[in-house]
Amino acid sequence: MTRFDGKQAIVTGAGSGIGAALCRALANAGADVLCTDIDGEAAERTAASLTKPGTALALDVTDAAAVQRAVDDVVARTGRIDLLFNNAGITWGGDTELLTLDQWNAIIDVNIRGVVHGVHATYPHMIRQKSGHIVNTSSMAGLAAAGRITSYVMTKHAVVGLTLALRTEAAGHGVGVMAICPTAVDTPILDKGWLGDFNGREFYQMGQRNATFYSPDRLAADTLRAIERNKALLVAPRQAHAAWLFARLAPGLLNRMAVRFVDRQRTADRRQPTP
Repeated sequence: MTRFDGKQAIVTGAGSGIGAALCRALANAGADVLCTDIDGEAAERTAASLTKPGTALALDVTDAAAVQRAVDDVVARTGRIDLLFNNAGITWGGDTELLTLDQWNAIIDVNIRGVVHGVHATYPHMIRQKSGHIVNTSSMAGLAAAGRITSYVMTKHAVVGLTLALRTEAAGHGVGVMAICPTAVDTPILDKGWLGDFNGREFYQMGQRNATFYSPDRLAADTLRAIERNKALLVAPRQAHAAWLFARLAPGLLNRMAVRFVDRQRTADRRQPTP
């Protein structure tokens, strides 16, 4: 992957999961990586683990000024920013009526505004360079809908919409924009944000008919290949692409299946101990 040699990359949410895997893949491909995370120590651990030494920064993506400083510092130090991965995200899982307004606002702030802050800080630099790539982490939840992760679905649909709209503008400036839309990836996010008796791993596993979770490192490798091909959306693995096609061809049937799935999942949750 020589195309990434010497490229300047920033990854948000780099302390674990998809973000850490992206940092590893980028470093292995020769990029210079700034690993950022709200947990600065986790970002440092990721940076220290890379085959090509990376740098780390504690960064809250909901702080627009801090995101701007992080991007501007990379440009001031290296003269450019080639790759931005808007990856930081949170989730809430459970019945929608259990969500507080603070929880709604938190997921909007991180999953939508956090992406906007990254785009706002980086895109003008890429326009001036006439090059660069912005990669936004969405989900299959951004292409299809399921209850009990309602707030997450909302934010990931917004990320896909932002990505596809910006891509039509950015192409004329030589800038690429892509959203990655995987099925459930085996990351710590599956074990966070439970409301009531909701069980995140059980929910996603049932949705995949007990298929194994998608590996973060496999997703990261697929992402770099998709950047090289300038894809608009990375829908992966293969069963995710099939599910996306089904959602587009039979939305009514998919909705009825989703209703039955939510009912089954609620029943399963009641059998599980509350975490």
